[in-house]
This record gives sequence, C-alpha cells and structure tokens, in this order.
Amino acid sequence: MKHTACLLALLLPFTHQLNAQKKADRKTLGNLQAHITFLASDKLEGRRTGTPGEQLAAEYISAQMKLAGLTPKGDSGYLQTFPVSEGKLIANTSNLTVNKITLTPGEQFIPLPFSAQKSAKGDVLREVNEPENIWLFNVKDFEMQPHADPLEIYRQNAREAAKAGATGVIFYNGEETPREVQKWLAIPVEPLSIPVIWVNGETSKLLSDAEDLRINMQVNFASGRRTGTNVVGYIDNKAANTIVIGAHFDHLGHGEDHNSLAPNDKTIHHGADDNASGTAALLELAKLLKASRLQKYNYLFVAFSGEELGLFGSKYFTEHSSVAPTTFNYMINMDMIGRLDPAKGLQVGGIGTSPVWPTLLQQTIPADIRTTYDSSGTGPSDHTSFYLKNVPVLFFFTGTHSDYHKPSDEAAKINYAGELSVIKLVYTLVEKTNSMDKLAFTRTRDKQATTTSARFTVTLGIMPDYTYQKAGVRVDGVSDNKPASKAGILTNDVIVELGTHTIVNLEDYMQALSTFKKGDKTTVKVRREDSEKVFDVQF
Repeated sequence: MKHTACLLALLLPFTHQLNAQKKADRKTLGNLQAHITFLASDKLEGRRTGTPGEQLAAEYISAQMKLAGLTPKGDSGYLQTFPVSEGKLIANTSNLTVNKITLTPGEQFIPLPFSAQKSAKGDVLREVNEPENIWLFNVKDFEMQPHADPLEIYRQNAREAAKAGATGVIFYNGEETPREVQKWLAIPVEPLSIPVIWVNGETSKLLSDAEDLRINMQVNFASGRRTGTNVVGYIDNKAANTIVIGAHFDHLGHGEDHNSLAPNDKTIHHGADDNASGTAALLELAKLLKASRLQKYNYLFVAFSGEELGLFGSKYFTEHSSVAPTTFNYMINMDMIGRLDPAKGLQVGGIGTSPVWPTLLQQTIPADIRTTYDSSGTGPSDHTSFYLKNVPVLFFFTGTHSDYHKPSDEAAKINYAGELSVIKLVYTLVEKTNSMDKLAFTRTRDKQATTTSARFTVTLGIMPDYTYQKAGVRVDGVSDNKPASKAGILTNDVIVELGTHTIVNLEDYMQALSTFKKGDKTTVKVRREDSEKVFDVQF
C-alpha cells in the first residue's frame, strides 16, 4: 500500500499536466474551427481585397488581436491600409448590344486597352466596312505570323480603320480567351480616337450568323485602383529585436480578378484553407505567445491582404512597418496549413535563409510528420517580401489540393487536428530560438513565385516584382553568376521580350522560359528608365 501510495503521488502531477494539456488542445481546436468557419462564411463573400468582405474579416481579426492582449501597430489602430493598382477596369457603363441582345462586359465582350471612351452605333453589313459606321474584323482573315503579338495586330487594324472613317471597331473570331484579353488591360497604351471591342466565341457566332446587324456600343474605363488592409498586432517585451509571424487573409471573392481555377463558377470562393487556416493559426499563436514566458524578443503578428493579387500587402508592410525591418529576427509565414495529409506531409520552405534552420527544424518537427524541405527564400507567398529585405524566413504549407482556388475550399474540409500539430511545432520552434541570439541571414537560390502551367528546366536568375502592374516583368533582384547577371541585367529593369516572346506579365515570362533548355542562347529586351536595351544570354 505504501508503495502504491508513493506511485500515485508521483503520477498525479503528470496526470494533471496531461489533462490540462488536453483541455488546452480542445480549446485551441474549438477556436480554430470558430475562426475558419467565420472567415470562410458566405457573409464575407470570399474576402477579396478592397471589398466589404475583406473589411469584415479585418474587423474580426482586429477584435481577436485585442482579446489576445496585443498592442495595435497599424496606421489606424490595428489596421494598415495600402493601395493596389490594377491598370484599367471595364466600367459598369460599358455596353454592347447586337440586334437588341445585351451582352455581358468582361465575358462576352472586352474593350481593348487602346480603345477610346466613346460610343458608336449603326446598321452594319457584316462584310462591308464603310465610312461613318462600325467596322467588323474577322480575325480568321488576318495573316498572323508565328510569333506575332495579337494585341499589336489589333491595334494596327483599328488605327487604320479610324483613319478610313470607322466610328468603332469590333474584332471577332479571335483565338484568345476572355481571361487572356483581360490581362491586356494592364498594358499602358495611347488611346485611339474610336471605341474598340473584342468579343468571345459566343458573340462571334452571333455576328457570323446574321448578315444585317444593328449594333450599339459604349466603352468606358474605371480607375483600376483599390485599397487593401493589413491587420497588425504587437507583443512588446522591450527587446531589441522582433520575431514576425504572418499569414494572408484575403481570397478571391467571386473570382472577379481572374485567378480562379473554376472560372465559370461565379459563386463565393470560400478560401478556408487558403488562407483562413493560416490566419486562424496566427491568432492562436498570438494567444499562446502572449501567455508565455518567451520574452527575449518582441512579437509582431501581421495578417496580410493583397496576397492573391501579387503580395501587395506584405511588400507594402516591409516598406512601411512601424517596427524597423532591420530589427526583425526572422519571419514565419503560414499559408494553407489546413489540409495536413500523412501521405503528403508538411512542406517547409526557406530553410536556406539562415544556417540554424536545418538543425532547429530537425529538433522540432516530430518524426511521425513527413516533411519536405525547400531552401529557397522566395516563393508564391508573403515570406518573399521579407526575404528580399534580408530577413531569415520559414514558410509552412500542407500542400495544394483539388479545391485550391475554387468555391469548394470550405471549412468542413479542414483537418483541424493536423493544423493544431503545425501550430505546436511553430510554437516549439519559436521557443527554441528564445535562448538564441539574432539569427544570421543567408541568401538562397531564387524560385519563381507565380502560379503557372509552364514547366521549365532553366532559370534567368531574376526575382520578379510581384506587385508590378504595367506591361512586362520588373526585376526586383538579380542572382549572382546566373544568366541575367552575366548579361548585365539590373534590378529595376523591365523585361518586355524573351527571345521571340513578348512579355506582358509573369505568366508570359514563365511560358517563354519553359521553351528553353540548358545551353540555349537567346536575347532579352528590357526597358531601363527611358530607353530599351537588348542583352545576349545563355542558359
């Protein structure tokens, strides 16, 4: 009995501690479910940057930061607003009617970027282009060269039509998709004197099937500018340096920005995994660290917006932070951590950005979690903005899935227990660095951070500026001893041609890059300030 009593006395503290931990885990799991369920609800309409749904999400995150006891570190309380420039947008007043059929802007017809903001109407014979009337161009009749720029072909034909007295131009039977044509609106070009419209396949059939057409067209553009909002909270431990923990909370809305992978589905894109999951983890880590005794560093918690548009929020934050970026010890980014699958495991990026990461991660991540590592400090999420400021980063990600960028990314599909395990290992990692000095930063190989169907085996060795909204790809950094640096390409150059490929955006750049293999030689044309330069490169 005596021995049994002693044994019980020894076990009781352990049992109490175990029960307390289980209770704490249950509370965190409940909080995660509450956060994600709200953020991914229909009420927030997909949290598209600059919308009322994004503002509701920002208000919720602010309230949760306040409950956690964080100090506001935005420009207005917890909030930090930033501009998003998008080029031209099709105004609601733009319209096209054909034989009294009203067509949908942005889908069935799209004004081209060089269109005048004017109206035109007339009774049109499909194959007769006459002065003082609307002209129709069947694109199938054009003699397109293999590497011709279709937008330039359209512009030349529209310009000649205007000189010949056309009051408006419509191009039909083009091979482009509406999504491709929408991208052209970001290109800065001088407007012509007449309205010019491109129409999709459905509208092309309408124009092709009728000889006599009564057409009424009006083109108006809206300023492509909106305001995004970051949410920033702080734990001030009066330390010299600060650890940053971040996650983006914006998503796709109804797919209006043409980044949906279900482009024909205009319902709400809920974004439970992308990235209500990371945002929920951010809030729970804030509570844990506020209650902890880990006080060697301050902690900055940032929920970014504008990530889905090209890292707008995080780039703005690194340039306008109320805490000096030079004091940042490291940054942890959590993006899509809600679908932990034992077969796929956890992906951790950025381990090459500090010499301490490999050993620390090996000590931190449990053996039963399958883990894939990537050394690069760049990638398709907000840690990239911090890496470019010479801050060590880590990127936690549980992988893509069939619901990615679709309305079906819903709260019911989240693996909450898996997400809790990710939160625990992030906390353990932070705990281990509490006894260490400020981490050293190391540069890594660059990885292109864009979603694309292209597959490539070579690199130019540049870091693109993901927030650049004009035509071309602006160089945000150049890697040493890579083709770009050897050729003489510099930071702030804007790549407009790669070989025979015209570069309008990152997708064009990646598609062009995929056509080359190691050893190939080609040219790169860039805009540098007010001039153009052409460089010879070899991959």
